[in-house]
Amino acid sequence: MQISNNLSKWQTLTASQPDVKAQTAYYKANIGSVKTPADLVNNYRLFSYALNAFGLGDQVYAKALFQKVLQQGTGSTKDLAYTLNDPRILALAKTFNFAANGASTTSSTAVKTDVVSKYVEQTLETNQGQSDQGVQLALYFQRNAPNITSVYNILADTKLLTVVQTALGISSLTSAENIDTQANLISNKLKVADFKDQKKLQTFIERFSVLCDMNNQSGTSSTQSSSVPNTLINTSSSSSGLSVDLLSSMQGVKLGGF
Repeated sequence: MQISNNLSKWQTLTASQPDVKAQTAYYKANIGSVKTPADLVNNYRLFSYALNAFGLGDQVYAKALFQKVLQQGTGSTKDLAYTLNDPRILALAKTFNFAANGASTTSSTAVKTDVVSKYVEQTLETNQGQSDQGVQLALYFQRNAPNITSVYNILADTKLLTVVQTALGISSLTSAENIDTQANLISNKLKVADFKDQKKLQTFIERFSVLCDMNNQSGTSSTQSSSVPNTLINTSSSSSGLSVDLLSSMQGVKLGGF
């Protein structure tokens, strides 16, 4: 996948877009003045920017909820950041940890720099999703897969699950089965710990990209793809950079060893 293989270049191009550049400039210039959760949620531009960075942009209306989340912090598993059971909200709360760091929260590197990077990544994903959902899913998976600690994390996230089902040739109909049955099926085909290895993660994403493109070209769904016919792949490499040997080695084997 060209975007995944040249991610830094695409992120730079996205950051340079006029609207992204303007919103980022405002965020950088003003986030330091935020000293409390109330300050953040009551500044629409800053609050919206922060939520969008964590993939929560469609919840910008929930000011009271997020103010309470940020006020409680992440000191206890009983706090809202945990009980809401949304990893994006937990990540937001850990970054804007006013409960632990008080007024100095917004001077941290995580708030000043990492949030900007996340915002650019989210914007890139959204932009690509308008023209190629497969690219959007691949970018989403690349960003989130290293944080997966259990196959249940995959099953709880429809985007992650779509990528995994496509890459492994698992029918989407299995989503109707018992959750533990689904977990066992996926566990038998991959090791989530391998997603922390960038080379193995990239190989998995490339496999997804090839299969996704093939499914779209043939008009079939990802549920019908359990292997990759070598005749459809260039003998040296495909546009995704996968050789015939690599694709062949990934067919019918447990991807924990990819």
